[in-house]
Amino acid sequence: MEIDNRSLKTKKLTTSSIVIALYVVIMFLTQSFSFGAVQIRIATTLYALAYLCPFLVLPLGLSNVISNILLGGLGIFDILGGGLVGVITSILICLIRKFKLNICFVAIPIILIPGILVPIWLSQILIVPYKVLAISLCLGQVVPAILGVILIKIFKGKIGE
Repeated sequence: MEIDNRSLKTKKLTTSSIVIALYVVIMFLTQSFSFGAVQIRIATTLYALAYLCPFLVLPLGLSNVISNILLGGLGIFDILGGGLVGVITSILICLIRKFKLNICFVAIPIILIPGILVPIWLSQILIVPYKVLAISLCLGQVVPAILGVILIKIFKGKIGE
């Protein structure tokens, strides 16, 4: 029993580390269109993995914090707010699985949580109206949301608890 528990912890830690690294690398490679008033954050596709691996909720939030520290440059509100957005989005995705809703519902938090929450502080930092940013960010999250649903469909039954 002890070996199985240790093995499970190792598997979760390894998976979490790989997801964090993937998130940061994807953000690095897509940083030209991942920051600023118009954001298409392909890395947020990875939030969908919380559907398959609920233990990824905190690592996904941490991924956002790390990428904002390394690449964002928009200050503490963006760093901490981004982490909170990652955690909230991932929790909602876990709840979609828990309540056995259609996988397509995963797209909703991937679009709406970053799209509605991030403009709260970003509008102040960039001096751009909230509504303009919210619309822009929601539109920018459509592609990651669709990719997130596809990611779940590809890996469902192959990874996860």
